[in-house]
Amino acid sequence: MWLRTIMAVLVLALPTFATAAEMLPTPARTPGPTGGEGPYPTLVIRGATIITGNGGPPIGPADIVIKGDRIVDIRGAGTPGLPMKPDRAPRGATREIDATGMYVMPGFVDMHGHSGDPSKAPDPSYPYRLWLAHGVTTLRGVPLFGDRAGRALDDKKRSAANTILAPHIYVYQTLGSGADAGWTGGRVTTPEKARAWVRWAASAGVDGIKFFNRDDETPAIDRAALDEAKKLGLGTVAHLSQPNIAEFNARDAAAAGLGSITHFYGHFESLLKGRRIQDTPFSYNFNNEQDRFGGIAEIWNQIEEPGGDAWTDYLKAQKATGVVFDPTFNIYSASRDLMRAKNADWHARYTLPSMIHYYESNRDNHGSYFFDWTTANEVNWRNFYQRYMRLVNDYKNVGGRVTTGSDPGFIWQLWGFNYILELEMLQEAGFAPLEVIQSATINGARTLSEPKGIAEPDFGLVRVGMRADLVITPENPLQNLKTLYGTGTERLDDSCGCQKRVGGVRWTIKDGIVIDAPALLASVAAQVEREKAAAPPAR
Repeated sequence: MWLRTIMAVLVLALPTFATAAEMLPTPARTPGPTGGEGPYPTLVIRGATIITGNGGPPIGPADIVIKGDRIVDIRGAGTPGLPMKPDRAPRGATREIDATGMYVMPGFVDMHGHSGDPSKAPDPSYPYRLWLAHGVTTLRGVPLFGDRAGRALDDKKRSAANTILAPHIYVYQTLGSGADAGWTGGRVTTPEKARAWVRWAASAGVDGIKFFNRDDETPAIDRAALDEAKKLGLGTVAHLSQPNIAEFNARDAAAAGLGSITHFYGHFESLLKGRRIQDTPFSYNFNNEQDRFGGIAEIWNQIEEPGGDAWTDYLKAQKATGVVFDPTFNIYSASRDLMRAKNADWHARYTLPSMIHYYESNRDNHGSYFFDWTTANEVNWRNFYQRYMRLVNDYKNVGGRVTTGSDPGFIWQLWGFNYILELEMLQEAGFAPLEVIQSATINGARTLSEPKGIAEPDFGLVRVGMRADLVITPENPLQNLKTLYGTGTERLDDSCGCQKRVGGVRWTIKDGIVIDAPALLASVAAQVEREKAAAPPAR
């Protein structure tokens, strides 16, 4: 009896998501400025500077020719500093975009996505629009709609057909989820049942597995599921939470064949100095969210020294397994500066009142844990971030792959906006801007494609033959990643001696469909205003 009670409490301590019945339907796409226009027989993007996504330097000016949903040609448009070549082929395109002075990148890949739920964002088009308005054209739902695999698979299919306005969706589900899609086996409690669930998931069209390292998700169960997933071409990612970390840390999981480690969990537990288990205060309780998220940062000074032999050996061992690091720096960034996160530029115009209510300190809401947040908490987190960022940057430098994931909808982080914050934090960690774009594009595309046996994906680069998933920006993101925010960034205009906002994505293109990003953001702002007007007065 006591064991069942503990297991139930541990499950409740993990993120919870709404059931499909509680969520609003995903609305059908209506072509137009906010629903996207195209694809076109011929679309030409004229005079752009291209950031290919492979780590190479910008190239331009160039014309990008798209037919339907494919890039069919990239042609030189002139010489930098001189007038563009006149009368450039092809002529008579169905649509042309004048991108003179603008920058074109591959569509961004968000490797850690969740939708909302009825308590904070019941309309799934709200996060989809925010993602697309920030250039995200592909996302990995981990999971997207909690245990409702059927709902996620339906949106995946509709997005692929472009009957809804949403990024491409890769569906990753937790073990035992998917009753709405046909799984009848209930909870996974044995290695044999884990294999059966993986076989069912593969047959249902699920793309991968999300592990949580729960107490009832034993290492034997995880190893069986990882083995079966590899046989059947399913991807794998793990949030290696504390209940089982002493038995199954990041080193153990990678050695067992895990594809990606998301968040920081498991890394420092693999690098503890003089102990195998983090030394936590006697009063620590994992189910108290402030203990859970305040206490984890205190591991920063219990580990081997950065750059030492143990540190280097760990990174080389992880690189040898091929495991991918998906750091999600942004989602815990409020822990090091709560005031900044609560007062971010975008909340006033783009954050639903229900989201603000969810974010505020609350013992029931996952991630709303700032019950009595102190300077000491923030100092611990700043020290933690220094070492965690060093670890991720060092992994990149030894040849390990790092991807970009946002984990939106929690801890004062909003869809789309927090993806751009993740890019900024990768640069803070030591990534050059070109490495940041590489992490956000081709690294994610390869990580999603390789489990399926696809060595070279058809997205993630601006290259002939690739899917026409693109981001067009008026500012150079390599000069300032802040210009990618939907709110842009302020810059002094010497002609008036005043601050002006510049930047933002101008167009997002998905499957050759041209989406007006500012119009999409305006539709979100209008929704927020409607809901503010309808909200009951504050008490």
